[in-house]
Amino acid sequence: MTLLRRFAPFLLPLLGVFALSACGINSVPTAEEEAKAKWADVQAQYQRRSNLVGNLVATVKAAGKQEQDTLVRVTEARAKATSVQVNAEDLSDPAKVAQFQAAQAQLSQGLGRLLASVEAYPDLKTNANFLNLQSQLEGTENRIAVAIRDYNEAVRAYNTRIRTFPDAIGAKIIHGAKPMTPFQATTPGAEEAPKVDFGN
Repeated sequence: MTLLRRFAPFLLPLLGVFALSACGINSVPTAEEEAKAKWADVQAQYQRRSNLVGNLVATVKAAGKQEQDTLVRVTEARAKATSVQVNAEDLSDPAKVAQFQAAQAQLSQGLGRLLASVEAYPDLKTNANFLNLQSQLEGTENRIAVAIRDYNEAVRAYNTRIRTFPDAIGAKIIHGAKPMTPFQATTPGAEEAPKVDFGN
């Protein structure tokens, strides 16, 4: 008993440190930063797609003057998609995330229409630049899907952490944590890459 009294001044601070560490002092910001990093990955993949769309539009424009209306719509959708930005601090604002999602979905739909219109241009279907861009866009759509899945998983982990004991204590009292918004399709099938049949 005297040994316990002797070490009590040292044990109490240690117990306090363990208690605080179990209250989300470090785990909540770590989970938040993980979700923010995953959001940055989503944005990077959408930016990559936007860059490729510009090249695709130029390639199609050179081959098919008749599709000017579709090209204009895709170019406008691309401009809108790149103008809507959501930074890491906006991830707890469902309206801002929904606005970003809607702009990206509009670009996906326009891109699908553009690629579908290529069927009318046999020369374009064999154009090496077009085929390369098409392949890169397909790969980018896959990367976007993976980035969104990873972001949603990080948001789920963060939202669970700030709502469950004991991390909820530190999340509310110390960090003032708010739930983050997961990425959801704003139109049916918008989360999927456009399916296009280029024929034989």
